[in-house]
Amino acid sequence: MIRVFLTDDHTILRDGIRALLSLQPDLEVVGEASNGEELLTMLPSTPTDVVLMDINMPVLDGFATMKRLHDEYPDLRVLVLSMLDHENYVHRMLEAGATGYVLKNADITEITHGIRTVAAGRPFLCTEVGLDMLYKLVRNVAAPHENRGKSGDLSKRELEVLRLIAEGLTNAEIADRLFTSKRTIETHRQNIIEKTQAKNTAALIKFAVSSGLLSE
Repeated sequence: MIRVFLTDDHTILRDGIRALLSLQPDLEVVGEASNGEELLTMLPSTPTDVVLMDINMPVLDGFATMKRLHDEYPDLRVLVLSMLDHENYVHRMLEAGATGYVLKNADITEITHGIRTVAAGRPFLCTEVGLDMLYKLVRNVAAPHENRGKSGDLSKRELEVLRLIAEGLTNAEIADRLFTSKRTIETHRQNIIEKTQAKNTAALIKFAVSSGLLSE
């Protein structure tokens, strides 16, 4: 039996994953936490094989938590479960000691396969992350001198968010406009910054104009 500890600040998501994992005969959810601090407090009394952990969490986020886990529980396997799909996040978490990385839009079959894989001590990347990194590697090899940070790297939703940022809307206003949460918009904004290498809002707007996404 593989003992799994769920760590995510969204209760509904934890409830859903716990219910789905309960259908797996070889997986058992032994604990839940809404942030890294709660996880670290509970681990000493909760024998665990795999921690399924988000990155964006209050109090103690995934990056800080991963460092503590790597130092204090070197044999514990961590499978990151996040909506952050940029390779920088993947690299940072894997370098910090995570064994695998899976996106929240993955289906339960891929998530459970990831849990079993990292529990066995093998690295795991979900299909979407793995293929995205492979495609980027192929593009970089084929065109090493091309400029980085092109609008084609942005998803359709990220382009929508970028246009609304350029219109001067706040994260909360963009969330209302796109019928989503402020937290989701903050994540999209961070992804846009990472992909475009813009350092601030003014640089983002300049990028949007230079890419032809907006009129002067």
